[in-house]
Amino acid sequence: MPRKILIVDDEPLIVKGLKYSLEQDDYETDSASDGEEAINKFFAGQYDLVLLDVMLPKIDGIEVCQRIREKSNVPIIMLTAKGDDMDKILGLEYGADDYMTKPFNILEVKARIKTIFRRSLMTKENTQRIIQVRDLKLNMNNRSVTIGDKEVNLTAKEFDLLQLFITNRGKVFSRENLLETIWKYDYLGDLRTVDVHIRRLREKIEKTPSQPEYIFTKWGVGYYFTDRD
Repeated sequence: MPRKILIVDDEPLIVKGLKYSLEQDDYETDSASDGEEAINKFFAGQYDLVLLDVMLPKIDGIEVCQRIREKSNVPIIMLTAKGDDMDKILGLEYGADDYMTKPFNILEVKARIKTIFRRSLMTKENTQRIIQVRDLKLNMNNRSVTIGDKEVNLTAKEFDLLQLFITNRGKVFSRENLLETIWKYDYLGDLRTVDVHIRRLREKIEKTPSQPEYIFTKWGVGYYFTDRD
């Protein structure tokens, strides 16, 4: 069954180009031209990924991202025409998995989409389905995380980070290592991407994020996971 992608952009030429190119790769596509339409379509349909412009009529892309993320962990790639890095960081703050700056190369868009879908498939094929550390349980079969009896809603990238950490306990990963391993492509030195995701992950799984029990910082080196009590 083909993957279905929701393209949200108010520029008809961009939507037309993305739809044509993605459908050439056998993806199904749907589109919305403003934030309100995007929210209505998303919750009325079934999508595997959302390409979401930041600057939208009626409801901006950041708010659309936030509303989707409140109820779904479907991957979201933000599209921004601004040079201001704040749009990128805000998108990640509210749960986006990735971002691209316009004008973009359609081949790179497709490469990033394939990376997200490939990682999801590899996870499903992983033979070790459930890992538990104290009250934290990670289920790689359905990509869910629970703490005690409460489910924690993680984005795709947050889950990938936690899975990498929990399956490599004690190993310190530099931010460059994490960009290469999780994002699979060159982020042009924007290491803040990693810091934003780590902070959001800590906020979701740590009782006191400033005093972590699971994900620690090795100052000047990177991040690591520990299962020590």
